[in-house]
Amino acid sequence: MSGNVKKRRTAWAKPFIALSVGAALLASPGLAVPAAAAAATSAYEDAADYSLFLEEKYAIDYQGVATKGQYLESVADVLGARHSGAEVAFRDLNADDDVYPAAAALYEQGVLTADTVGAEKKLTPAAAVFVAVKAAGLQELANTYPQEKIDRALAKLKRKSAALTPQAAKELAAAVDTGLLPAEYYGEFYAGAGQPASPELIETLLGKILTFNGKYKRYIGYVSDHDIVAKLTAAYASSGLIAAPELRDAADAALRQNLVTGYNLKDSRFDPNFVQSLSLTYSHDNLKHAIQLIGLLRSEHIDAKVQFEPKTSAFIYLKEWGEPQETEDYRVVQIENGNYIAYAKEYDISFEFERAADKEKFDAIVTAYAKKDSDDEPNLLAGSWWQPLYYSLTELDNYEVITNNKFSDGRYYVQSFSLNDDAAAVAEGFRRLAPDAKAESYRFWVDKPFFRYLNGESE
Repeated sequence: MSGNVKKRRTAWAKPFIALSVGAALLASPGLAVPAAAAAATSAYEDAADYSLFLEEKYAIDYQGVATKGQYLESVADVLGARHSGAEVAFRDLNADDDVYPAAAALYEQGVLTADTVGAEKKLTPAAAVFVAVKAAGLQELANTYPQEKIDRALAKLKRKSAALTPQAAKELAAAVDTGLLPAEYYGEFYAGAGQPASPELIETLLGKILTFNGKYKRYIGYVSDHDIVAKLTAAYASSGLIAAPELRDAADAALRQNLVTGYNLKDSRFDPNFVQSLSLTYSHDNLKHAIQLIGLLRSEHIDAKVQFEPKTSAFIYLKEWGEPQETEDYRVVQIENGNYIAYAKEYDISFEFERAADKEKFDAIVTAYAKKDSDDEPNLLAGSWWQPLYYSLTELDNYEVITNNKFSDGRYYVQSFSLNDDAAAVAEGFRRLAPDAKAESYRFWVDKPFFRYLNGESE
């Protein structure tokens, strides 16, 4: 939604198609994704965070002593590694063994390098780390290690390189220096050589593998970070209008045909990949509002991971509203009936809260301090909307259920927010206009003011 809600209130009473996209810089080939889109690693992230993520996203949950085969299956799952079907001969594993597809896939990717697997053996800390180094893409770095660096790193584990093969010593040292093996697990290497790896170490290594491969959470920082406002400002400044031509043309056709009255475009490289049970997404167009929202959460003693997601919002601008004024972040194209399609720079901010209770408090906080109820209402955040938009992919009390019809083409996607009764028509219309796009639909939970907005109510 744009800041000019009163003008758009009538127009957006029909199904809402949101199409969100990255920054202008993303539209140019060869340019890197801004730092705001990169996966962040923080000292706040610990075994409990990795455990919850793995359980929700991959149904992985370690309890007690694990075997090496179980671990290899998990590594293959988080990497998305699939066996090509070509024969891989292991001396201790047959093609009809349960672990074989994962082991063969990892062998093809260079994560496993020997012709023996030891799938039935209990997983030791060292064995888990050796696999993790290669799965995390650190093999070449490990190969550069001279003896001096090896000895310095292994001293932290109270290990001597002479007790390991030269290659194993390099890999274990690299795991220490890169943080793949966090300091809180050094103690597992003090014990005797056959001790099993703890569930916490296993799940932490899997989380690190995801992180090093860019498949873990993406966020610019925490609400509590001293520099979060600087990070947020930089992320906003690097975003801008962008067009994914094929999706945009199809969505514009939907506007022209009055199938929808607005849409947004997003870039999946900015998706936060948060744990859904702890996260929600808030939409707006004003940087000052975002900065104040961060401050508001801090004043309420609520901490959360923060991801900035650029998007471009398009909607019908009626000719009776007057001549539109274009800026770098606001463009219009006149259509056949004299109205315009307007393209406005907006953003989503996704939060992953520390506790479910903090997520549940968010609605009351926004209602009290960021929801406009009259033109001259005092004591609200700058740029507060009449119908704020924030939503969760898991159920929340006092929220309403609507439908998202999502259509993807490469990294860009259109997502359509509509009332449940209108979803089938929106989805079918867009499938007709964009038959090559990947389509999916799902229901989710949205705040009551935006739900009333979709129903055509004014406030």
